[in-house]
This record gives sequence, structure tokens and C-alpha cells, in this order.
Amino acid sequence: MVTKSNYRCAECGHTVAKWFGRCPECQTWGSLEEVGAPRVKVAAGAPSSPARPIAEVDIESAKARQTGVPELDRVLGGGLVPGAVVLLAGEPGVGKSTLLLEVAYRWAARDGDYGPTLYVTGEESAGQVRLRAERTGNVHKSMFLAAESDVASLLGHVDAVSPGLLVVDSVQTMSSPAVDGAPGGVTQIRAVTAALVALAKERGLPVLLVGHVTKEGSIAGPRVLEHLVDVVLHFEGDRHSALRLLRGIKNRFGPADEVGCFELVDRGIVGVPDPSGLFLNRRDTGVAGTAVTVAVEGKRPLLGEVQSLVAKSHLGTPRRAVSGLDSARVAMVLAVLERRGGIRLGDADVFTATVGGMKIPEPAADLAIALSVATAARDVALPPDLVVLGEVGLAGEVRRVSGVRARLTEAVRLGFTKALVPLDSGDMPDGIEVRPITDLASAMHNLQVLRA
Repeated sequence: MVTKSNYRCAECGHTVAKWFGRCPECQTWGSLEEVGAPRVKVAAGAPSSPARPIAEVDIESAKARQTGVPELDRVLGGGLVPGAVVLLAGEPGVGKSTLLLEVAYRWAARDGDYGPTLYVTGEESAGQVRLRAERTGNVHKSMFLAAESDVASLLGHVDAVSPGLLVVDSVQTMSSPAVDGAPGGVTQIRAVTAALVALAKERGLPVLLVGHVTKEGSIAGPRVLEHLVDVVLHFEGDRHSALRLLRGIKNRFGPADEVGCFELVDRGIVGVPDPSGLFLNRRDTGVAGTAVTVAVEGKRPLLGEVQSLVAKSHLGTPRRAVSGLDSARVAMVLAVLERRGGIRLGDADVFTATVGGMKIPEPAADLAIALSVATAARDVALPPDLVVLGEVGLAGEVRRVSGVRARLTEAVRLGFTKALVPLDSGDMPDGIEVRPITDLASAMHNLQVLRA
């Protein structure tokens, strides 16, 4: 056997022939580790189980089991699959532990249908978790709690309890005695995650892991962490808002583009099955500088309101402030609006924002941004029952967007009766007056007709 040394990046897995202080692929410092590449001939061994025709493989044991939290089941694609390892990442204080405590309670409250729940905490004491469970009403006789930071002790708790669901809060606080390094380090996270994945697959035990994020918003630890687990979920939210979004990033057992909505309340966290109303200020009369559009989060259409304020500037460089929207797209729309729409904004401060903490990064909100700024500059109001959709190009044209019918169906459900949409947007739902437009000029013309 001949061994040749290579160096592999613990962050991204890139392999090079010699050592560098910085990974040439992901630019991470000090992440290259020496690994051996033995050239061996592998002999055939006895298989653990014979191969069978795919039609004869039993699928009952692999069907998803509902967690009891409908919004989480929506994102997971129906529930937790036995043996699945789910990584839930989010910023500190966003509500990850509160959500998983709710899941642990709902799972245990099924009267033993799926087995008890084992909640292992490495960040808090057992008493602290019990106090939070009392406050949120998540205490059940089939919930078992352990404060451990050693993965070997965790495996001992699993043997003693034989749970149907394992929750680990968090993977960065766990350590393995088999490898060196401090908890939270690259080597430890990789070893702990590998041990928990092996446990889940061997016993068919669904495992929920809590993960931390960095200042940049990415999951802390090596990139291999995301490759080892089956499902990666991001829990997002503004600490100044009660709304939380659970976004699927990776899912081996279902869709990876679903979004679940939650709201933090005094008694914990609750799902919001119909969140569109949270992002609207419904009025009987229109207000200058506001426009309603329909964004799509995953596969879910959500109505959102864009508000703008245009005021004469007393500064040498007028201010441009954006909240909840893509600042680059807002700047582009303002330039198109001034050049193609005849709205003078060079000497004015322009403020644009969404309502309720909603984030709308997609181009389908371009027309809503343009019309809200235009009506704010001219001090006129759009009809309160009007929704607008469309991407604005640099030539002032309004381009088609995806899912117009689904977006307008949601608007009709919430009582909107008029819509401005790009030309050739396909079939429209009943119950709404649709006016197709080709550019900003035709949008302005239709607004005059709709206000009349």
C-alpha cells in the first residue's frame, strides 16, 4: 500500500496536493487538514441484506409522520420521515428552541403513538428548559429532558429512553470524546453530526438539530454539516416583529422551496395558516404612496403593501431609504420612473418600505414600487381594491412574472376586485377586473381610468 498525503479543506471539502494557509476554493484561513489517500484494493464482502426489486421494497416504514405543527409539516413535505436528520438554523433569539419545544410536546402528546420525546439541551440547564416549557404550556409525561454536552452520554440517554423523536439543542455545544478540539469547532461538529446521523439511520429515529448562524447569515460550522443532514431549514425573523418565517433550503424527502409562517406570542409560538392579512393595512379609501402587490414565498402567494414617501430634500444629496425591499432594484425603478415616467425625483428624498416586516426581494414588486412612488410624488391615491404585478425593465416596459393566476386568486380571496398585470399573462381567475399593461405609460393611463 502506498500512501500519498493530500490536504482537504474542512469548510468546503476542496482537496489540494500541498498545504496552504488559506483554502484556494472558499478562502477560509487555517482550514486545510492533512489526509491520507491510501491506494488499496477493496475485496468484496458479504452484504448486510440482499438486493431486492424496487417494487418489493416496503415503503410503510418510510412514510412521513406529522409533527402536530401544521406549518412545520408544510415545509417538511408532510412531516418527519423515520431516520431523517433535520437541521434548524437561525439567529439567536429568533425562536428556534421555542419552536422545537412545541414540536417535542405535540409529538409526545400523541399518547405514545410514535414513542416518547427526548429533548437534549447543551446550552441551558434542565431547570431553565422546564421553566420555558411551563410558560408555554409544553409539559407532558412522555417528554424526557436531559442537559448533556457529551455525545456519548447522549447516546446513553437514547438507549435508556428509546424515544420516537430526538431533539438536540444545539449541535455546536456537543462534543465527542473520540476526537480532539473544542465544542463548536470544525472537527467536533463533523464528528458529532456524523454520530447522530448514524444513530438516526440505524434506529429509524427522526432527529432535530438546532444550528447557529454566523454574522453573514450562513450556518456556523463546516459546509459538510449541511451535506450530512437530510433537511436544512432556516428560521428567519426581525427581532422587532412577531412574525417568523420557516424556509426550506434542502429537503431530500419533499419540496425545498416551501415557507411556513409563525407568530411569537406570550404563550410561545403559533402557526399562521393565513398570513396575508399581516402585511396589509386595509382601508376604505386609498392613500397616496401605497400600492398592494402579491409576492410568492415558496409556493405560497402573500399579499403585501409597498409604501413610499417623497419629500423635498434640503440636502446636497437626496436621501434614499429602503426597508423590506431590494435596495438595488428600488434604485433602478426610481431611475426608470424619472427617465421613462416623467416623475422628477432628483431633488427629493424618497423612502420606500413594506408593511409588517415583510421582505419582497422578487422583481414582481417593481410595478408596485413604481406606482407607490409616482402616487406619492403626485399626491394621488390608488384604488383601495387594486393589486399590481409586473417587473419593470430599463426601457420602461412591464414584463411578465410567474404564477399570475395563483397570485390573483389569492387577491380575489381577500376582496380585491381590480388588477394591473403585464400583457399576455395567461388565464385570469373570475371575480377580478384585469387590465393588461405594456409599460409605465399605459399603467399611468389605466390608473386615471380606474380612479374615475
